[in-house]
Amino acid sequence: MSKVRVRFAPSPTGPLHLGGVRTALYDYLFAKNQGGDFVLRIEDTDTARYVEGAEDYIMEALEWCGIVPDESPKHGGKFAPYRQSERRAIYDKHLVELLKSDYAYLAFDTTEELDEIRNEFEKKGDVFAYNYITRNRLKNSLTLSNEEVQKLIEEKVPYVVRFKMPVDRILNLEDIIRGKSAVNTNTLDDKVLVKNDGMPTYHFANIVDDHEMEISHVIRGEEWLPSLGLHYLLYEAMGWERPEFAHLSLILKPEGKGKLSKRDGDKFGFPVFPLNFKDPETGNISKGYREEGYLPEAFINMVALLGWSPANDREILTLDEMTKEFDLNKVHKAGARFNKEKAEWFNHEYLKAKSVEEVLPLLRNAEGLDLINCSDEKLLKVISLMQERATFATDIYKEGVFFFEAPTQYDEKAVKKAWNETASGVMNDFTLLLENVDFESEKLKQSIHDFAESQGLGMGKVMMPLRLCLVGELKGPDVPDIMQILGKEETIARIKNAVNNIH
Repeated sequence: MSKVRVRFAPSPTGPLHLGGVRTALYDYLFAKNQGGDFVLRIEDTDTARYVEGAEDYIMEALEWCGIVPDESPKHGGKFAPYRQSERRAIYDKHLVELLKSDYAYLAFDTTEELDEIRNEFEKKGDVFAYNYITRNRLKNSLTLSNEEVQKLIEEKVPYVVRFKMPVDRILNLEDIIRGKSAVNTNTLDDKVLVKNDGMPTYHFANIVDDHEMEISHVIRGEEWLPSLGLHYLLYEAMGWERPEFAHLSLILKPEGKGKLSKRDGDKFGFPVFPLNFKDPETGNISKGYREEGYLPEAFINMVALLGWSPANDREILTLDEMTKEFDLNKVHKAGARFNKEKAEWFNHEYLKAKSVEEVLPLLRNAEGLDLINCSDEKLLKVISLMQERATFATDIYKEGVFFFEAPTQYDEKAVKKAWNETASGVMNDFTLLLENVDFESEKLKQSIHDFAESQGLGMGKVMMPLRLCLVGELKGPDVPDIMQILGKEETIARIKNAVNNIH
């Protein structure tokens, strides 16, 4: 296989998890770094767990992240179809070949019969496995005559196809991330390759598809490490060249122990899915990073560093920069702990780096904000003042709500600190001065300074009560900047309102 080709092969059994996004991203980065192809294949043979809308969700999530496949059910490609449910004829053809070898057999055991044997083992304190020891006493094509097998098939007795695991072989396995390891085949059981409905399991289907689609590297989660020996042998059984494998470590809970789950997100207040997902059965909505206000480029940057370290410990990288630098040999073996604060930091950095014009549509389109009556001119001014301290676009509104709504109450601590018996008179006198002032920030600053000096007051004695009048508390950007955006009429109205209502 000369050209690098990788595949991301999720099952449409629910929303795409953070770990799935990372796998897709590493697939994409590796392929593009090597000048190769990134394939999206939908592994939908598990019909019992299929969730309506999950496939569309997966494709939309990848596109939002900027991880666009070269080939997929949506984009097509020369190895179509890209849904396993549409590739049954391909699996059937290769199954015929496999059954001619000594690597597979038919098993007619019913669930009840296997449960009975399992109970026998448990009574003795043993664990039952369908393997080289037990298969010779069970109902399969290894113990039945050809005539008996043919009769059962003609009678349409359900059966599965199992892999015949070789006895006492040492398999030497290689993984790009984890190095070399060895496993004795006696520790492996005879996995089901084809279910009794004729559909292949993951083990058989993914081997066939990876071969047919000329996949050169398989990058997947560490949960598939125990299956690596079986997959090596399946390639051997089919007489095919196997791809190289790389198994990614887990994304861990914030506290570091165990795999990150939706429950952790609910507990600590962060999403584990890229987009909102509505469960078609319950109607419950799981939070997504997009709807929470994360920028896709910040989200992807954060995900990339959950298990991979670029040179010089750089933290802010564009997708193109990640692509140029990505190396599977630098992916960590140990699990990566998720950090909510770090995720927010990435978003803050990316938001801060945008121009005010780029932030404007983010603020306008933010969920839950009604800015239809607010001019672009005003919003751009507010953004320029508030952007530096915002983590999300909505923070610009939340932290600067006083630009859009006059305060209706005044913070109690701020009143104690900034308001005294002379403050009302000072503010009344100041409003008279404002009638003749040009409402431009620098000129307002000079006017406040001149007023304080003429009254024999320190700047704080004017600035603090003035800020309280305009904001309702002692926070926000420079007072002259606030006044310029509010305008003369609104500024004077707020001062008068405060004088009448603060006691």
